[in-house]
Amino acid sequence: MTSKELLYVEDALSHAKYFETLCRETASQISDPELKNYVEQMTQKHTACYAKFYSLLG
Repeated sequence: MTSKELLYVEDALSHAKYFETLCRETASQISDPELKNYVEQMTQKHTACYAKFYSLLG
């Protein structure tokens, strides 16, 4: 992997982790069960995305 590609992966990791954290915090503040469930699903998707990007480094 080139250094430029590595920077792209690192950037993607940062974005995925940020969105995961943001979704988790938002879900904790939502009282509507349906909306909360949707945001929690988004959290899981960002967690999976982070894991996929991280696996590129291994």
